[in-house]
Amino acid sequence: MAVKIRLKRMGANKKPFYRIVVADSRSPRDGKFIEEIGYYNPISQPKQIKINDERASKWLNDGAQPTDTVKSLFKKNGIME
Repeated sequence: MAVKIRLKRMGANKKPFYRIVVADSRSPRDGKFIEEIGYYNPISQPKQIKINDERASKWLNDGAQPTDTVKSLFKKNGIME
């Protein structure tokens, strides 16, 4: 089973809000997931990003692959080099 760390879109039309989740790569974007490890709100000023560093590091060490967007969020928060 290939595991990915990706964004799950929430919120109303034209007001996106994302949860950072760990999910099977075969599941749909807003479908079933294994664990929620944070959230990202691009609408608020300043943009809100909250990530559980401990759980994110655990999943990365276990082999979960972050998407490009999640990888850039991790770099901003100092989780990945």
